[in-house]
Amino acid sequence: MLKDKLLQRYVGAIAALAIISLLSSWTGVSSLHEISNSWDGFLWGMADPVLALDKFASILAIGLLAAGNVRGRLIATTLIFANICGTLIYLWQINLPVTEIAIAIISIVLGIVLITSKQPNLWKLLIITAIAGLLQGYFNSESIIGAETMPSVMYIFGAALTQYAVVMSSREIATQVSQADLSGIWSRKISLVGFAICALGIVFLKNWSNL
Repeated sequence: MLKDKLLQRYVGAIAALAIISLLSSWTGVSSLHEISNSWDGFLWGMADPVLALDKFASILAIGLLAAGNVRGRLIATTLIFANICGTLIYLWQINLPVTEIAIAIISIVLGIVLITSKQPNLWKLLIITAIAGLLQGYFNSESIIGAETMPSVMYIFGAALTQYAVVMSSREIATQVSQADLSGIWSRKISLVGFAICALGIVFLKNWSNL
């Protein structure tokens, strides 16, 4: 009973974030935020990982692929650490070209892996996760241009919290549902999610390529 209630809360939280991501992508929220204090930094840090639909989809896909993996926390930690590294690379003014296109390609790759419905090798998943986190951290760092040190630190902390919550929540949902599924319906649903993420990545790839 307790597990069912927790599962419902996880699903509700992920659904709410998906709606926020969809609406923000549709309305075109600016990547440049006004961060004048630590509280602003923390709030925008929590928001940014889900404000762009392609980035949120990548984080969600990583959590789903981590289902049933005993190293789930390692996968989430890898995403966060890579995100911090991406932020530092941006702040050190090291140029990573075509970041947006690379993020879209990563979304497509993650979608394809979900479509195959095959549990990826841990090291392969960690590498894909690290690349996704690095690119997202670099891209989102535009938000803290001109911000002071403490607001920037709080921004990074807020982003880490959201990423960890999304990865671990989606992993828990996938693990519990797959364990209860005796008819193989869940694997087909995961494939449909993979198709959706793949299609989303293709749309964003086309959009960024035309800029």
